[in-house]
Amino acid sequence: MATRQIEIQRFSVTSSKSFEEVLAAVEAVVGHPDVNEFRRKLGSTKTYAAMEKIIREVVGPSGFMEFIRFDHGEILRKEPGEGTPRIVRLVIGNPLIMKQMVEHVPDAGSYAPVTILIDERSDGVHLSYDTMASALAPYGSPIAVKIAQDLMKRSKPC
Repeated sequence: MATRQIEIQRFSVTSSKSFEEVLAAVEAVVGHPDVNEFRRKLGSTKTYAAMEKIIREVVGPSGFMEFIRFDHGEILRKEPGEGTPRIVRLVIGNPLIMKQMVEHVPDAGSYAPVTILIDERSDGVHLSYDTMASALAPYGSPIAVKIAQDLMKRSKPC
């Protein structure tokens, strides 16, 4: 059994905008396909070009799509009630970008797609995620790290 130590860099920005505004800004640039329909279409493709076309049709302007969302705040509000801060975890990515990284570092599949956490705190709304480049750096593939670094260029804090 092998164990690898990985140091992760966490990107975090605090916004003075409301939770709804920050969430809406992310939602506006990320595609929201019907994931079951998306999987069905991908499964029926016969070529890479056909698969690529399906993926490009469902990603948003950022080049990413939402795979799933977890409303942690909904769970937290069950006990203390409505005054509980909101917190949402979005799992977003692009299968074509994941493919590029996994070709060079198979373990990249453990980190892609990424999680974006949007949560309310006393000092504002936080948008946070762990950088893919930091997760892949220990694997020693400059190509995979470069692909991951390019992901950062796509993101724009709210």
